[in-house]
Amino acid sequence: MNQNFYDTLVDSPVIAAVKDFAGIEKCLESDVEIVFVLFGNICNIGEIVDKVKSAGKMALVHIDLIEGLSTQDVVVEYIKTQTKADGIISTRMNLINKAKDLSLITVYRIFVLDSRAFHNMEKQRTQIKADIIEVLPGVMPKVIRKLKGICHQPVIAGGLIGDKDDVMDALEAGAISVSTTNQDVWFL
Repeated sequence: MNQNFYDTLVDSPVIAAVKDFAGIEKCLESDVEIVFVLFGNICNIGEIVDKVKSAGKMALVHIDLIEGLSTQDVVVEYIKTQTKADGIISTRMNLINKAKDLSLITVYRIFVLDSRAFHNMEKQRTQIKADIIEVLPGVMPKVIRKLKGICHQPVIAGGLIGDKDDVMDALEAGAISVSTTNQDVWFL
C-alpha cells in the first residue's frame, strides 16, 4: 500500500465523499486531506480531480459512478493517464486489480446488507487485492470488527456516518477512517 496514503488515513481519519461541485468547494475549505469523488463524467473528471489536487488533497475517483465510463479495464487506464487521481474506488474486482497493476491506490467498496453479503465477503477475502476495504453502511461497529478479523486490509467505514459519535464508534471498532458526504463531519 502507498505509505503516504496510509499515513494520511491515520493522521486525518475523516474522508470527504463528494457528490457534486458544491461539495467539492465545501471540502476544499475543510482540513480533510483525502477526497472521494463520487460524481462526474468522462468530460469533466479531469477538471474535478485537478481542483482537489490543486488544494493539496489526495483524490480517489469512484470509477463506478463516473458517467460515460464502462466496466472494462480500460477505464482504469483512462483515469491513470487522463487525470491526476491518486487512486480509484470500485465494487468491481477486475477494476481494482487493474488499478493495482497500474500502481494506483485501490479501495474495494462493499455493501453489507445482510448475512449473505458478509459470507460472500468471507469467501472472497483471499481474492481481494485492494489496499483498503470500504464497508457500507459504516455505522455497524460489530460488522467492522468481524471484517477486521477476516481481512488483512485496513477498513474504512462509509455511509450513514452522521456525527462525531458515529466516527468514534467506527474508529473504536477498528476502522482506520470514515468516509462521509455529511459536510458537518468534515469540520469536526
